[in-house]
Amino acid sequence: MKKMYFIAIYPPQEMIEEIKEFKRDLAIHYGNSKALKNEAHITLFPPFSREREMENDIHTAFQKINTEITPFEIELNGFGSFPNPKNPVLFVQPENNPHLTELYHNVKQQFNFGTYSFHPHITVGYRDLTWENYLKAWEKYASKEYKTKFLVEKILLLRHDGHWVPIAEKKLTK
Repeated sequence: MKKMYFIAIYPPQEMIEEIKEFKRDLAIHYGNSKALKNEAHITLFPPFSREREMENDIHTAFQKINTEITPFEIELNGFGSFPNPKNPVLFVQPENNPHLTELYHNVKQQFNFGTYSFHPHITVGYRDLTWENYLKAWEKYASKEYKTKFLVEKILLLRHDGHWVPIAEKKLTK
């Protein structure tokens, strides 16, 4: 049986709750409820499908990721978007961060299948967000202030079992 997996950074729980408020706003005012299903995170490697029997191999590759990086802060500053009419996305925008980019490249060394461009973000609205509602929401969120930061101390490997469940973590150590 196939399962979905992905690798991500999760902010602290109180920040996940803050970001959930933006998701609720989009659900209530812009008909976008799908984003409420997922906790706030930054994707390091997007969801991929594998046979459940291969999970040990996924764990092995995950443990080989070089995380000899000093824990670092990510600053979130305002909102951004991917204005694709077929699949618009609204997100919380992290500042450029060389440590985050380094971590992504280290993940990519072990998980090097598929093409994936790295645009770190924390999704607020997507999937069932229509183009018309995206345009209305973007009018509000383009200039909306949201500034905070959090310490990245670990990365997570998650599996989809009806919802995303962390199945392994790897701490940053330097």
